[in-house]
Amino acid sequence: MAKEQTIQTEQQEERQAFELTAEMKAAIQERILKQIAAELQIGSGRVKTTVGLLDEGNTIPFIARYRKEMTGELDENQLRDIEERLTYLRNLENRKLEVIRLIDEQGKLTGELRSAIEQAVKLQEVEDLYRPYRQKRKTRASVAKEKGLEPLAQWIVSQPRQGDMLTEASKYINSDKGVQTAEEAVQGAMDIIAEQVADDAKIRAWVRKYTFDQGILRSEAKNAELESVYEMYYSYQEPVRKLPPHRILAINRGEREDVLKVTLEVPVERIHDYIGKQLLKGPSIVRDTLAAVVEDAYKRLLAPSIEREVRGEMTEKAEEKAIEVFAENLRNLLLQPPVKGKVVLGVDPAFRTGCKLAVVDDTGKMLEIAVTYPTPPNNKVAEAKAVFKRLIDAYGVELIVIGNGTASRETEQFVAGLIGEIKQRKLAYLIVNEAGASVYSASKLAQSEFPDLDVAERSAISIARRVQDPLAELVKIEPKAIGVGQYQHDVSQKRLEESLTFVVESAVNHVGVDVNTASPSLLSYVSGINSTLAKNIVKYRDENGKFENRQQMQKVPRLGAKAFEQCVGFLRIPDGANPLDNTPIHPESYAVVDRLFKELKLELTKLGSEELKSMLQRLEPEELATKLGVGVPTLRDILDSLLRPGRDPREELEAPIFRTDVLQLEDLTPGMELKGTVRNVIDFGAFVDIGIKNDGLVHISQMSNSYVKHPMDVVSVGDVVTVWVLNIDTKKGRVGLTMKKP
Repeated sequence: MAKEQTIQTEQQEERQAFELTAEMKAAIQERILKQIAAELQIGSGRVKTTVGLLDEGNTIPFIARYRKEMTGELDENQLRDIEERLTYLRNLENRKLEVIRLIDEQGKLTGELRSAIEQAVKLQEVEDLYRPYRQKRKTRASVAKEKGLEPLAQWIVSQPRQGDMLTEASKYINSDKGVQTAEEAVQGAMDIIAEQVADDAKIRAWVRKYTFDQGILRSEAKNAELESVYEMYYSYQEPVRKLPPHRILAINRGEREDVLKVTLEVPVERIHDYIGKQLLKGPSIVRDTLAAVVEDAYKRLLAPSIEREVRGEMTEKAEEKAIEVFAENLRNLLLQPPVKGKVVLGVDPAFRTGCKLAVVDDTGKMLEIAVTYPTPPNNKVAEAKAVFKRLIDAYGVELIVIGNGTASRETEQFVAGLIGEIKQRKLAYLIVNEAGASVYSASKLAQSEFPDLDVAERSAISIARRVQDPLAELVKIEPKAIGVGQYQHDVSQKRLEESLTFVVESAVNHVGVDVNTASPSLLSYVSGINSTLAKNIVKYRDENGKFENRQQMQKVPRLGAKAFEQCVGFLRIPDGANPLDNTPIHPESYAVVDRLFKELKLELTKLGSEELKSMLQRLEPEELATKLGVGVPTLRDILDSLLRPGRDPREELEAPIFRTDVLQLEDLTPGMELKGTVRNVIDFGAFVDIGIKNDGLVHISQMSNSYVKHPMDVVSVGDVVTVWVLNIDTKKGRVGLTMKKP
């Protein structure tokens, strides 16, 4: 009986411990939610709901589109910020618990230290607090401790006013331990104190901030005679706090390539004064010794460590900005309006190996492949014209699309001349960014699509399709291979991949996907669908024919209830049995649509009619929502979808510029007005395709008559802009442009 009671007591204690752990978890969760709400300035209730939805396995596109009432209409970027901060802060809390455990195991955890760790809001603060207790490699201080000099160090730190330091130090002379003289003992004690100073969390935090606020980053050439792209940094300096992201990354790269020597300089007197005030308590016989310790602690231990940390933080922030620019450019590129209904001739230009040609019909189906040699060294212009003309006539080609790689402008000249000769049909050409086309062409996906074609021939097909549906074609390529940024190879590749994947997912779900024509690559970016499910959907479609309704999706192997809920609203069935299946309206809201049509006394067959549009435009969502039993934001989305069923949001953007004639650098004059397409946006400006060999640069200072903080505030990739020629450098083939009307 007593044994049974003991077991029950132990079980009760275990349950209490479990309950206590649960309470701790709840307290930590509450702390995290409050911090996110304060940082992002979003109501704590909305943050709590969002975290709950994320923890339930809902995706950001799904929450942003179909859970607006719950989150108070937070957009994708706000949801992403919450998710990122949640991950960081949860990792931070786990690290705090780990550090507390490790210090406690050493028997050195005090209530004050535990509280300081628990209240830390950054990982750096936790690591600073843990630093004195971390197991270190062999240091001068650890060697001195092994020699038994820690008590002498404590005596010096106590700062006695009387006595003699060398007399005290002579007590620690021990030849067996390697301490031969009193001076050696003092030096060992100083090493111990220096490490304690360098490991002090408060001192480190102050020195780090001071270095960031007052530091000067200086770069100089290792060989001033060497010509390189880093010449502006051969004798350069700028305050750390003012360095723009692109300059930080450029200097880092120059240093990594061994062209630049980079140093971080800080006024040391103020740092010495601050550390001295923390360590020195007043007059003592060891004051000069401790002053020497302060200088040594900073120069030997603190300065190199803090410099690494500050430069690491600078680089991290610069990388974040570069990734942000890349992501925004990629989004705008992916959302370029599709050129529909045209038979396209894609050209992958080259010199020696010839231009590969691919004709694709208005659905992107490959019709014919050819190769011509109109460019040097072959210059078979007449033969090339014959091939082009035959393809144009045979298939009714309306648009020629040329990749912007090697031999692009030479090919453009040839095509412009050809168009001038063909008077009987309307024909135009377009230059497209072919970045990543070669990556796709050599991929397993391209091999499975076109097993009988070579790499360049596949590339020509990809170039043609990029105009017909940029999104569907570009998702086949690894996002970072699409060159629309700066320094993409210098940033954290993991962070870059995460950010760009999020952008592609966002773009795909924003547009929606025809489930009956989408490739596995496109489907894999749909909310709730991974690459395995994407392949399963295509396999099911191939074996069973087209999907006739959204509910059929539930028959796809391994596509469970949660995945169906997350993905189905983003999938479209254009010619399905239910017209709502070709809208962004989620099946969970079909009943609301039924009630709405009964209210309007119309049949669903009226979808897309002018009668329905006229009635919908007169409705007041705020009044109708209560009657239909739905939230106002969801009803607004439903009404918008019913007004424009089957709408592609990309079609509202400006179409690309079709050209019929080529422009030479020699044709330009300062002040000339031109129309161009923005190809790339970077921190200091934008590159604009005006139809010459190299894109012209609009510097940030030439974008507006008013102050521009960042070029992205004015232009985006794909924008068609009016520019004026500012200056022409014929030697370097460069053109400066302005968006300010002369």
